[in-house]
Amino acid sequence: MPNFRLLPKHIILVRHGESEGNKDPSVYKTTPDYKISLTEHGRALARLAGSRLRDLISSKGPSQHWRIYFYVSPYERTQSTLREIGKSFSKKRVIGVREGCRIGEQDFGNFQVAERMRITKETRENFGRLFYRFPEGESAADVFVLVSSSLESLWRDIDLNRFNNDPSQDLNLIIISHGLASRVFLMKWFKWSVEQFERLYNPGNCEIRVMELGSGGEYSLAIHHTDEELQEWGLSPEMIEEQKWRIKANKADLNYHSKWYHNSFFDQELDSDADVKEDVVSDNAFEDVKEENSDDDSKDHFLVLGTGYLHNRQLTKNKPADPIADTSASLSFDAAEAMVFKLRCCLIEYVSDTGMFNFFKVISPYPNLAMELDIANEVQRKGNQTEA
Repeated sequence: MPNFRLLPKHIILVRHGESEGNKDPSVYKTTPDYKISLTEHGRALARLAGSRLRDLISSKGPSQHWRIYFYVSPYERTQSTLREIGKSFSKKRVIGVREGCRIGEQDFGNFQVAERMRITKETRENFGRLFYRFPEGESAADVFVLVSSSLESLWRDIDLNRFNNDPSQDLNLIIISHGLASRVFLMKWFKWSVEQFERLYNPGNCEIRVMELGSGGEYSLAIHHTDEELQEWGLSPEMIEEQKWRIKANKADLNYHSKWYHNSFFDQELDSDADVKEDVVSDNAFEDVKEENSDDDSKDHFLVLGTGYLHNRQLTKNKPADPIADTSASLSFDAAEAMVFKLRCCLIEYVSDTGMFNFFKVISPYPNLAMELDIANEVQRKGNQTEA
């Protein structure tokens, strides 16, 4: 049985209380987003959340030797929420507090005009909430990268026992943040897909979402929350079943039994190698295509996965030397640069998780060939450095 004594008993996500912006969106026209404060009702909600959190933590398990550590967004409304929540805990219960910019709110731009934001958010619904980028701001995918990086720091804090927590005490981490940051945190933690993320609803003001440690070392939302609650958040029946699986799952296990996700990529009628069709393209066929397309006016670029070619693209000589500088592409220079940065971050995350370059793939949801080529070159360069 693995030793889970230093793992937090709970990781709890709390959205801030009602803000002046929630009550009257016109305040964004004159007040920077990070300075938006709580309403009186929002402060009352935060105090109530503090009482609920204390009851939740103190009533779980036989041990009364529990401690808490807070992570908080730097925004005024989240920090005010923490001040109100903190009134429910004595100093001896609180190990510490850390402010984290990476769990802040999505950047919607600078000052926000209400009517323009309304139209922009309608466009986002049609485009897709994860990948839509606000003019002068961020996409939810950008927030995902920041939250993912923050989560890695959280794990280092746990692994190195930076909380100086006595193993005989129950450790509880409380993250006071924003609606989107909470959703992408759960998406990252539970490895939810883009389609699953698009199903999720924003938590209400001071709504609490509890990840509790199961008997095998995995965290689950289904220990503290009911099926009805999870459904209200937007979790599908399959996602709820996975949360229940996590209650007793071993830490090292991967949920390969989730065929609902596996089947979306592979034809399950092919039960054996004998069922595979013989028209699979061979490496020789790729070489033939390469020879046919090679001429003086174009250059082939390949992104290699194992021993097979994943992409076979051409970049004609009349394109700019720097692929990202292609102003005729569907993305602006700044947007393309940001997207490339995000994909590079994903590559770095992959390397940190696996420590190997032998097999990889880059999936870009953006129809920008220049970006794909730039990423391919970056992957190849980093792979060569590692091998050296």
